[in-house]
Amino acid sequence: MLPILFRPLVALAAAAGALALASPAAADTLVDNVDGITIDAEGKVRRFTGLVYDDEGRILAVLARGDKRPRTDYRIDGQGRVLLPGMIDAHVHVMDIGFAALTLDLSDTSSLEEALARIKAFAEANPARPWILGRGWNQEKWGLGRFPTAVELDAVVPDRPVWLERADNHANWANSMAIAAAGITAKTPDPAGGRIVRDASGAPAGVFIDNAIQLVSKVVPQPRPQERDLAFAAAQDALLARGVTAVADMGTTLADWSTYRRAGDAGRLRLRIMAYARDFDTLELAAGAEPTGWLYDDRLRMGGIKLFVDGALGSRGALLKTPYADEPAARGLALLTPAQLRNLMSRAAMAGFQTAVHAIGDAANGEVLGAIEELSETYAGDRRWRIEHAQVIDVADLPRLGAHGVIASMQPLHQTSDRTMAEARLGPGRLGGAYAWRSVLAARGRLAFGSDAPVEPADPWAGIAAAISRTDAEGEPFGGWFPQQAVSREQALAAFTADAAFAGFAEGRFGRLIPGERADFILVDRDPLLAAVDEIRATRVLGVWIGGVKVRGE
Repeated sequence: MLPILFRPLVALAAAAGALALASPAAADTLVDNVDGITIDAEGKVRRFTGLVYDDEGRILAVLARGDKRPRTDYRIDGQGRVLLPGMIDAHVHVMDIGFAALTLDLSDTSSLEEALARIKAFAEANPARPWILGRGWNQEKWGLGRFPTAVELDAVVPDRPVWLERADNHANWANSMAIAAAGITAKTPDPAGGRIVRDASGAPAGVFIDNAIQLVSKVVPQPRPQERDLAFAAAQDALLARGVTAVADMGTTLADWSTYRRAGDAGRLRLRIMAYARDFDTLELAAGAEPTGWLYDDRLRMGGIKLFVDGALGSRGALLKTPYADEPAARGLALLTPAQLRNLMSRAAMAGFQTAVHAIGDAANGEVLGAIEELSETYAGDRRWRIEHAQVIDVADLPRLGAHGVIASMQPLHQTSDRTMAEARLGPGRLGGAYAWRSVLAARGRLAFGSDAPVEPADPWAGIAAAISRTDAEGEPFGGWFPQQAVSREQALAAFTADAAFAGFAEGRFGRLIPGERADFILVDRDPLLAAVDEIRATRVLGVWIGGVKVRGE
């Protein structure tokens, strides 16, 4: 996660106290007169009209039309609206969502000129900030044909360091003051698993890829606890507004974990967070010798670790079996050797931790599948090996997904955002296993859907629409991009609810709206199993309940 400094916002940190949870219900509650939808253990749709939960927020009964309604102390009239399980985002960066909401956002810029104007305006509006920090730039979206440079940033902000994260979190853009502050020169070598983009003379040109990012990040002032609390409050608001009640937080740092614990201790933790540590130091300091129990009424658990095998397609860091079609000298960046990957996965497995491995390129995915096959011979039992993104898989490797219960944790909006770039990076011959959701299921793999927010918006409705149509918000391309890889509406809903819970060992606690689980549910204004694709994207969340407590509503 990017370190951010928010001096002008510290005075607002006290406002986070206003986000404390309401007191839980004192007795049983009936939610009645709803058009309820959930997914059962066989992946089939189950419809119901009423829900009963106790004063601890656990579901007691799911009622069909005609079932006798029990006498309860409280009754909520759903007024015939659609009730769904709370959405679960299987891959987000919680604190990055919050910091992105409070800093410079370049995600909607369509040209370098527009981005530079936005950066200049932000710097002028925030003269007290010692660093200008933000994220979301994308040279592919700008049609630039190259990376932006430090010189271009110097022209709009010459007086302070600037440090901006690319949309995919795998490259950062710096101005000359930031590069100088980090002491980086033409003599600075590229770190293992990283690359400094250089000019013709060999000097740093302004962009740092993957492990080279840390060369500058280490000198950026770290946010203080009050600033982190404010960012977390913003992240919770953003997620709840979309109906997301639980997330898998990928790459949790010790500072992140401490932020969540402060929120839990103060009664401000509304989301459910399945945390995957950024490194083993964090894992051991936060969790100890084994996964933590579920804390704060099933709202927080650290049960695994996030590993990185490669980078991303946008910065040509994704590790490919053959060279990039648009840069024949490149095959991507290996962030771990095969031996390192196996050693780290083994270290986690010995202590009972789940591994979630970032792999985007076909070579990276093949390497992770090979490691899973080898380690499964040693570590038996329900391991739920996760591959995060699994964006480009060699067609020949797809059958391997079903062998050991591999979970492909994928993000439907990546397909719509990356489509034209993937075509350029890979060429037509390697697209058969790209964003291949239906092929994952056909191979008996498991799907869990998420957003990778803030890389993409934390919007499950846009994700469901993309998953069932293979089209973007403008309906492009007509008929869908490789439409044979679309999934059914039921499969998409399951991947954002029950299957996302399963991917984090949370089944039986939340995700399906069955007796014994937590009453995490939302009311929405349309049925995603019946609405047109464009209508699904426009879904309005009318109310959000977590553990039977209303945490957001109109």
